Amino acid sequence: MPSLNDIRSTFLDFYGRNGHRIVDSSPLVPRNDPTLMFANSGMVQFKNLFTGAETRDYARATTAQKCVRAGGKHNDLDNVGYTARHHTFFEMLGNFSFGDYFKDDAIAFAWELLTRDFGIDAKKLLVTVYHTDDEAAGIWKKVAGLTDDRIIRIPTDDNFWRMGPTGPCGPCTEIFYDHGDQIWGGPPGSADEDGDRFIEIWNLVFMQNEQFADGTMVPLPKQSIDTGMGLERIGALLQGKHDNYNTDLMRSLIEASAHATSADPDGPGKVHHRVIADHLRSTSFLIADGVMPSNEGRGYVLRRIMRRAMRHAHMLGAQDPVMYRLVPALVRQMGAAYPELGRAQALIEETLKLEETRFKQTLDRGLRLLDDEVSRLPEGGALPGAAAFKLYDTFGFPLDLTQDALREKGLSVDTAGFDAAMAEQKAKARASWAGSGETRDAAIWFDLAELHGPTEFLGYDTETAEGQVLALVQGGAEVKAAAEGAEIQIIVNQSPFYAESGGQVGDAGWLRTETGQAAITETRKSAGLFLHVARVTEGEIRAGQPAKLEVDHPRRAAIEANHSATHLVNEALRRALGDHVAQRGSLNAPDRLRFDFSHSKALTAAELAQVEAEVNSLIRQNSAVETRIMTPDDARALGAQALFGEKYGDEVRVVSMGSFAGSGKGTDGATYSLELCGGTHVSRLGEIGAFVLLGDSASAAGVRRLEALTGQVALDHLNAQGARLAEIGGLLKASPGEVVERVKALVDERRALTNELAQLRRELAMGGGGAAGPEAKQINGISFLAQSVSGVSGKDLPALVDEMKARVGSGAVLLVADTGGKAAVAAGVTADLVARISAVDLVRAAAEALGGKGGGGRPDMAQAGGADPSKAAEAIAAAESVLANL
Repeated sequence: MPSLNDIRSTFLDFYGRNGHRIVDSSPLVPRNDPTLMFANSGMVQFKNLFTGAETRDYARATTAQKCVRAGGKHNDLDNVGYTARHHTFFEMLGNFSFGDYFKDDAIAFAWELLTRDFGIDAKKLLVTVYHTDDEAAGIWKKVAGLTDDRIIRIPTDDNFWRMGPTGPCGPCTEIFYDHGDQIWGGPPGSADEDGDRFIEIWNLVFMQNEQFADGTMVPLPKQSIDTGMGLERIGALLQGKHDNYNTDLMRSLIEASAHATSADPDGPGKVHHRVIADHLRSTSFLIADGVMPSNEGRGYVLRRIMRRAMRHAHMLGAQDPVMYRLVPALVRQMGAAYPELGRAQALIEETLKLEETRFKQTLDRGLRLLDDEVSRLPEGGALPGAAAFKLYDTFGFPLDLTQDALREKGLSVDTAGFDAAMAEQKAKARASWAGSGETRDAAIWFDLAELHGPTEFLGYDTETAEGQVLALVQGGAEVKAAAEGAEIQIIVNQSPFYAESGGQVGDAGWLRTETGQAAITETRKSAGLFLHVARVTEGEIRAGQPAKLEVDHPRRAAIEANHSATHLVNEALRRALGDHVAQRGSLNAPDRLRFDFSHSKALTAAELAQVEAEVNSLIRQNSAVETRIMTPDDARALGAQALFGEKYGDEVRVVSMGSFAGSGKGTDGATYSLELCGGTHVSRLGEIGAFVLLGDSASAAGVRRLEALTGQVALDHLNAQGARLAEIGGLLKASPGEVVERVKALVDERRALTNELAQLRRELAMGGGGAAGPEAKQINGISFLAQSVSGVSGKDLPALVDEMKARVGSGAVLLVADTGGKAAVAAGVTADLVARISAVDLVRAAAEALGGKGGGGRPDMAQAGGADPSKAAEAIAAAESVLANL
């Protein structure tokens, strides 16, 4: 029986033998389609090839594409675990032709693979075609020998694919497998088509037309092929299973879940294990591709999936985090096919563990609230929307998690009520990935890029260059010329200016022509164009003119020093904290650097010192910084670090710096830092000059932020710190080396004086120094000692109450203090009387008289506050009343 890994390899090898380029899966976060939350089909990474916006050096491709359907239009989350074939994560096997072969070969390839390589009984296969696609029907008859009764014509859009309202489109043919009449269901197109007898296993799309906004459709100049076959479905078929969750891969994850929870994989908790197995895959791959849990956009979808899995683990009796313990089982199954999973294993485990630990605290309380609400519902009732919103807002329960929990009880949620409760919040905060204002202006850049092509970057080798002004944009519109004072964006054919990317800010400098000069303040990138944001400072700049471009060298040098230091920091953090450290963001500006990385807690002073010392040691090495161009596979083989989730082309730029014996990185196995990077850097590490860490702070959940200085800015900072130290030493009349000990002595002296002053105040308040204290009253057989004082802080009251309790021996005491316009009250009851009277009752009565409310503590000691200290007598009387009414 072939494993899913075998089936994937067989598919890719088959198309590889037939002239297809085997292309790696793209990341789950689409890089070329902002309309998609996640990649949900194999064609996503090839969209620009189908539309003609991009060309590559191959016309045939095959992939096993990672896909997630858990948000937006394509959302399988609610059904996962309860059906045989729904998943949040799945693999789409596909073959693609970009203007090369068409229907004949696509159908012939598919039939050969299914019946010969996979060995499927041809008699069990039938197909659908679009009702007017006589060509496809004829090919099926010719290639496969199918009769008319096994070629079903479908007149609906189920068999006609469109990329969107306009653009490429065409008919498709779907291949079905007949599981036999022992299973209920009818063929596609029949009234019983929703049964499980006939299962779709492959969809072949024939992109042959282009549709326009007016509804007209014309043939495409280059006809293309896009096919998709779910690995989980074909795997179940080839393994003789009728349920995707019984395939070898899914079963291994289910058994890992059963082992971790000590719950029978096929018992009453069967659905829980299936959900955990599925969600383990989607969460792990999303984290590996750069998505982190958050409360918005893709991060919120990840958090929803995580929390749904965690609730199911809770239902299996898990008391401690479970999901992270299953990651090794997933890596064993899928790490060979998807190496990024192994590279990110430490990060995945830490992220899952941290999220589950945090959610566990609110999960228990939220489920108790849900059970309480459910107990009041009639059979088959609906949870009020307000209750569902409280679970969401207070306990972090996504709506689908609440719906999932209620589904098991045969209940539902009043979603209209939930939406109403959410309306106000939705008005204040839009979905973060819905787009920005800048996106609305992007069309002009795409038009200019189509006209002129991308800007050529020369800045790796030079900071000055000559170019041609291709276009000027002012106020969102193209202009022919711009006069002095105008603020514009300049497009040139080639530029030494680095455009902001990868955390490195864009360059600044100057552009000069024969008629004018412009100061460039920043450089950005859009649609492959470098946008030189500028202000005309002299004369006039005209489109079409030759120009001289000059980068501000001191500024660029400072940026490069910070960028190179960031690489050193990244590696130093991994060595100090562990392999789970992964870059989550950075800023390399001329005056500072900022580095965000995955780590769940603040760095200790020792860890910060270790990182700072290691970076400075490498700077002193003054080793050369080298760059090489190579394939991504070669770079990873050398140990290069890459950003999780980043999609790299066929060639990457690898930056190496520093030496560290035994690192295992680089061609010599002794390179300190090796990263894929498109930014600019110093030529030798000594050019960084100096490195000073300013501190560590929290950036987001599970993400820390370091800020640091380099070069002259770092030295200026150290000099300023030294000047401050000298100033402090002068005030203390101590040398810099004696300052710490002198400050310690002052702190100790202050602490002693503070304690002495507090004691004197307490003694004075309690009648010390010869003054007589109040006498205890007898109320209802209880000795009651009460007193009002001033000049005593609220935190001193418990100690004074203890002294009063010692004085009275057996009884109750009350102390009311004027704390500078506010009142503080404390009460105490001796141990022999706490069964009869509680100090909490006394302070609450007194606090009410003082214009306050509440109060709390223990039966023998309690405290409260009030607004009006002049009511001290009334407060004492109120406490006496409590005793009198016992």
